[in-house]
Amino acid sequence: MSKMWIKKRLGEVCEISSSLVDPRKPDFINLLHIGAGNMISGTGELVDIKTAKEEELKSGKFLFDRTMVLYSKIRPYLMKVARPEFDGLCSADVYPLSPDTTQLDRDFLFYLLISREFTKYAIEGSSRAGMPKVNREHLFNFTTFIPPLSEQKRIVAILDEAFEGIERAIANAEKNLANSRELFESYRNSILTQENRQWQETKLGAEIDLMTGFPFKSNRYTDSDQSIRLLRGDNIVQGALRWDDVKKWPASEINEYLSYQLKEGDVVLAMDRPWVKAGLKHAMISCDDLPCLLVQRTACLRGNKNINNRFLMYLIGSHSFIQHILSNQTGIGVPHISGKQIQSFKFLKPSLSEQNFISDNLDELRSKSQRLETIYRQKIAALNELKQSILQKAFTGELTADTANQTTKAAKDGIAA
Repeated sequence: MSKMWIKKRLGEVCEISSSLVDPRKPDFINLLHIGAGNMISGTGELVDIKTAKEEELKSGKFLFDRTMVLYSKIRPYLMKVARPEFDGLCSADVYPLSPDTTQLDRDFLFYLLISREFTKYAIEGSSRAGMPKVNREHLFNFTTFIPPLSEQKRIVAILDEAFEGIERAIANAEKNLANSRELFESYRNSILTQENRQWQETKLGAEIDLMTGFPFKSNRYTDSDQSIRLLRGDNIVQGALRWDDVKKWPASEINEYLSYQLKEGDVVLAMDRPWVKAGLKHAMISCDDLPCLLVQRTACLRGNKNINNRFLMYLIGSHSFIQHILSNQTGIGVPHISGKQIQSFKFLKPSLSEQNFISDNLDELRSKSQRLETIYRQKIAALNELKQSILQKAFTGELTADTANQTTKAAKDGIAA
């Protein structure tokens, strides 16, 4: 690192210089508004931006202009930073940072704030366990070496070019990831909705035993080794279960709740917010998930002798069932669906032998699709790691156009292999 690089606190080279305004007033009502939800992690990209009028904003917001960098102070591990090319309003959860242009280039500041070094520092200073948040004192106490402005601009030019290429590669990988999912979904939907006179029209309620969970009291939850897991809606994601935030019940009382004990092959569905942006919250119980008990506002669908549970799982994840859910769910704050609404779903039922044949085909295609998804996720992770590797070189004085190009080419060649 050159001797020209000077160690500085962030508070010495930038400030928060913004005024709180009423977004309902004529001077501000047509300005675009940015909140943390509009900022894409680690990219600087902004999405779904609307004016104060369109969002019907009422509470005070902060003015920013195109010379500033916006930094989301909540959940710093998300690395939500933006450098908008317009003037607008930002929420109270966003710091509008104004760099001292005699010392700090705005784009250099942007890249600094999405670096691993700064993010690690911000996470360590997050003050809230429930909602990690960076206060301005901790933010401005961050210390790093700052090169002369001419060097900053040279580094930014290299980073802009390198990141543009990496983002294109990430976008292609994400497109391929989406395509692999869509291929499976398209095939599933077509095979389950095909016209076949031999298939019997029926309702889901006639083909399954439906069980809804028990209202286990939270004050009785336990962390004892002698305990049994409770399956809540929060534990159900898209086609799988997650046990990272599991609640447990004393195993000694399991005999009192045998009717709520799940079995291998059961299909489970969240009844509160059953569908989210990522998809339908449903899964099939495996032997690794047992033993567990079903909690209130969660449904278990257990096929009778005329329906294959694997076929039932694919049926529940189909476009037809999701549309049924969306058209029947009630509640504004927390959309939910009832057992009767689940049972009212109409579909065409193949014979058991056809159900097995369809399920086998879908199992095979799903397995191939998941292998592709794993590959594309690994590529995306490797490309994001590449960005951080280049940033590390940038802020330690090691970055040249040649090193950036060589690093990017080598990584892309390895990823493509």
